[in-house]
Amino acid sequence: MLVPKPSWITLLLFLCQHGVMGRNALVCEDDTANLLCPTGYIKVSEANYGRTDRTICSEEKPESQISNVHCIQETSLHKMSLRCDGKKSCSVPAKNSIFSDPCHGIYKYLDVTYECIPSKRAVICEHNQNEISCDTGVILIQYANYGRRDRITCPNQHAGHDCYSSQIKRLQLSCNGRRTCTLFASNSVFGDPCYGTFKYLEVTYSCEPGD
Repeated sequence: MLVPKPSWITLLLFLCQHGVMGRNALVCEDDTANLLCPTGYIKVSEANYGRTDRTICSEEKPESQISNVHCIQETSLHKMSLRCDGKKSCSVPAKNSIFSDPCHGIYKYLDVTYECIPSKRAVICEHNQNEISCDTGVILIQYANYGRRDRITCPNQHAGHDCYSSQIKRLQLSCNGRRTCTLFASNSVFGDPCYGTFKYLEVTYSCEPGD
């Protein structure tokens, strides 16, 4: 009999019960946002690169550069999640080259809210297989990427450039609600998001109560 899959409501209740507090990183355009979790792993909950306030990052700026307070880059959360979720620490420059420019001529800032999630982490280098498991409870996938987010993990002469290929939905379908789940880091499973780069599958997950 299949175990029912935990929902995000389960995760939110879990966070409340364990006192996981939201953290904030706010930096002006061209500065770098540094996210840090002394315990647990980063989970970005809100993010915007733009401007929704006249006073933040406004020092010595002309009115024309701070007048638009409806400047929202809707892809900010997705881009921050790809770069930071599942890490202990993460640095992201607040630049148009990262987020693109949601409002030309406006001086922007990056505003990020995140939590430090108590979870497990697994890294599987390309062409390898491993198993994630829960001694008690069932698996709830929080983050999964097949690609490369740094040069240190799974070192290789073909480490190449950073590439992001979110596999959260795929692994939620195959692993959520199970006590064990076998994962194979391969292009044949996930496709090839960055040809010529030696990749790895990176997963963070928690063990939630199951019926």
